[in-house]
Amino acid sequence: MPEIQPVSNWSEDDLALIKQGVGDKSGRPPSASGAASSEQSEAGGEQIGTVVTYFEDKGFGFVRPDGGGRDIFFHISRLNQGQPTDLVPGARVAYELGMDRTGKMAAASVRVVPAEAAPPAAPAAPTA
Repeated sequence: MPEIQPVSNWSEDDLALIKQGVGDKSGRPPSASGAASSEQSEAGGEQIGTVVTYFEDKGFGFVRPDGGGRDIFFHISRLNQGQPTDLVPGARVAYELGMDRTGKMAAASVRVVPAEAAPPAAPAAPTA
């Protein structure tokens, strides 16, 4: 089970989201650069990440954001597109941030990104 980190480790963006209510992203303060970050898509603040671990018997797992930062918790009930069997380590997913039932940050909507839509992996080194 992951270690619970104190609130003091949260970024300013995390705290701003909690203060305004994560569900309403329309008033989200601009990032320090003033532009949308590259891991977000054009619509709705969707982010891309990679499944780090998924516990099929328990129905939850963690996604590592492409932009870095802490791993994001997700529950199978938030899987909107794709199959639970697709949630293997290394699988690419798109998600939106929200809160779980205890008020902690979690993925509010998860969809599996099809392999053909995922960025190509680096070519393997040739074997001799």
